[in-house]
Amino acid sequence: MNILLIGSGGREHALAWAISASPLCERLYAAPGNPGMEECAICAALDPTNHQAVIAFCRENEIDFVVVGPEAPLVAGLVDDLAAAGIKAFGPSKAAAQLEGSKGYTKDLCQEFSIPTAAYRRFTDAVAARAYVQEQGAPIVIKADGLAAGKGVVVAMTLDDALAAVDAIFAGSVGEAGHEVVVEQFLEGEEASFFALCDGTTALPLISAQDHKRVFDGDKGPNTGGMGAYSPAPIMTPEMEERVMETIIRPTVRAMAARGTPFKGVLFAGLMITKDGPELIEYNVRFGDPETQVLMPRLRSDLLPALIASADGVLSTISLRWKNDAALCVVMATKGYPGSFQRGSEIRDLAKAASLDDVLVFHAGTKRSGDHILANGGRVLGITASGKTVAEAQKRAYEAVDLVDWPEGFSRRDIGWRAIGKA
Repeated sequence: MNILLIGSGGREHALAWAISASPLCERLYAAPGNPGMEECAICAALDPTNHQAVIAFCRENEIDFVVVGPEAPLVAGLVDDLAAAGIKAFGPSKAAAQLEGSKGYTKDLCQEFSIPTAAYRRFTDAVAARAYVQEQGAPIVIKADGLAAGKGVVVAMTLDDALAAVDAIFAGSVGEAGHEVVVEQFLEGEEASFFALCDGTTALPLISAQDHKRVFDGDKGPNTGGMGAYSPAPIMTPEMEERVMETIIRPTVRAMAARGTPFKGVLFAGLMITKDGPELIEYNVRFGDPETQVLMPRLRSDLLPALIASADGVLSTISLRWKNDAALCVVMATKGYPGSFQRGSEIRDLAKAASLDDVLVFHAGTKRSGDHILANGGRVLGITASGKTVAEAQKRAYEAVDLVDWPEGFSRRDIGWRAIGKA
């Protein structure tokens, strides 16, 4: 098969690495891809927002299957347009992608179908939202309704921070994503990421992971798109995973089918494991970043048939096998992230880091300039290592991080601390 993978981040590099290993994959294209993906895919200068250009590319290159990596093309209806052109794709329809495209939509669905989630209210004006926040008090969670690239959520520990977040979102800090605000009850517990492939009726659980959202060690500082991840997450015992499937994932699949918008693709549940059990924080409708960077190295099965089965509605015929080894990913970011940062600094000795045993270097925000690799984003690299335990994987990952010569970059030094503390 000829495969087209849409996207250019660390998630897509990890997916490209896994898909390219499939015996079914004859040729893999990545659009637009990144320098790291050049080792396992042909990078094509294609704009994923131009759906007609994507369709034309598929026809010219005899593409049999499209895998859509990021959320924005899914929410914009790329899978619908590909289907209308007779091209098979992995990912939800525009209607089903509302699970990520609108936080309010998801909260309403949870309320209607009794899926456990935090109490909430939706607001379209700042005055009413501020009044509700003052009535509820802090800590409290303020969310922009739409897609905000991981920057639309504020966990406000004080009333002043909560009110400032409401004002900032309605003032346009996250653009169109902030036309509506969801104000949520603050949940106490431990976060975990859980993934399930879906084909409209069947849900196939993947393994758990846990990421670190805060920018600094000790989970301090502002939220980011993710500064690292590890798998497995000790809090997600087999019993807890089944509870998540029974109370959150399967009811969501049934609810979406009942609404006439069946969900096909991957459901990524951001969870809070509270003293009363798992609650849904939010859904994403694509693989996680950086969670994919630790899921793919642990997958023993061929990924591609599972993605195709999801699109074809025959997921019940698929079973996946996983390695017992742990995996851990450390994100290297440009200094200043998640605030303002400089692009264009050179990164050296990536090959040296990648040469270590059981280490993979995934590119997330890089570009090529001749023979040089330059930083071209906030989160730039995902240094991923495997080991018998999370502690062993952590040790290997940081050995690789320390080989990368990039003075303008930084990383957290404590990825995996929760799991290691429990060992």
